[in-house]
Amino acid sequence: MNLSIRTLGTVLAIATIGAAAGCGAETDTGTATAAKNGTIAVVATTPEVADFTRNVGGDAVRVTQIIKPNADPHDYEPTPADIQAIGAAKLVIKNGVGLEEWLDDTISSAGFKGTVVDTSQGVALRKGDPGDEEMKEGDPHIWHNPRNAKIMAENIEKALVTADPGHADAYRANFQAYAAKLDKLDGDNVRKFAALPADARKLVTNHDAFGYYIDRYQLQFIGAVIPSLDTSAELSATQINDLVAKIKATGTKAIFSESSLPPKAAEAIARQAGVKVVGGEDALYGDSLGPEGTPQGTYLGAEEHNTDTIVAALGG
Repeated sequence: MNLSIRTLGTVLAIATIGAAAGCGAETDTGTATAAKNGTIAVVATTPEVADFTRNVGGDAVRVTQIIKPNADPHDYEPTPADIQAIGAAKLVIKNGVGLEEWLDDTISSAGFKGTVVDTSQGVALRKGDPGDEEMKEGDPHIWHNPRNAKIMAENIEKALVTADPGHADAYRANFQAYAAKLDKLDGDNVRKFAALPADARKLVTNHDAFGYYIDRYQLQFIGAVIPSLDTSAELSATQINDLVAKIKATGTKAIFSESSLPPKAAEAIARQAGVKVVGGEDALYGDSLGPEGTPQGTYLGAEEHNTDTIVAALGG
């Protein structure tokens, strides 16, 4: 992503807001509304981080989610509404590990005076792509291991307690309740994969988003349609042929498409390799969650869906 273009977009968005009312006035209004409702205003960048924040914050927190379901976080452009929300927030909560490459410029332009919470603090990171400027910090898809999700939620709890000590007991209780659900998800995943023969646990996905998941549940990563942690990379003809050959040689049963990415490339490779594509309603949630109000619209529901889909497809 060209940073100068992103910066220009942010500047133009700020100008639009300023012409209408001024960023300062919007910030005061948002903060006053939150105070009147007995909540603090929080901006969360990704669907996963927003879901963690809602679970930990409960009724004491008003969460604005920046990136909507099934949008690609690797290639996001902030809107005027995003900038307004950031300017009005007390906390901005991010995934970290370079996923929100657009965020620093947006925060600066919005005149944000609060605290930025990096939920990746304390997570043991997988190596990123050394040649990719956006991914050099490490693999940003940390939430795909529920143990990491627990660390992320705890970082949010600590930040909320510091920002709003009056609701500290509620935040701590909410975190403990949610942590128990994350532990159950992890245990259920272990149990489900234990029923799948070891030689069947071979995964081909749209892009390399499931490294933490693969490591946690001892799967074998065969390859990705997009050979990168970032969705903007492209597969060369040689890489396509190599991936097809590897799928055939390893006896891999399926290619899993992802909800936030077009399935056409996966379908084309699957045809060449003679395997099925798992997509449509069964597509995995790699970079996003499902629509609001659906089971997959929560982190717990999306991860349960991923595991059930993988086990069903590879065990059949």
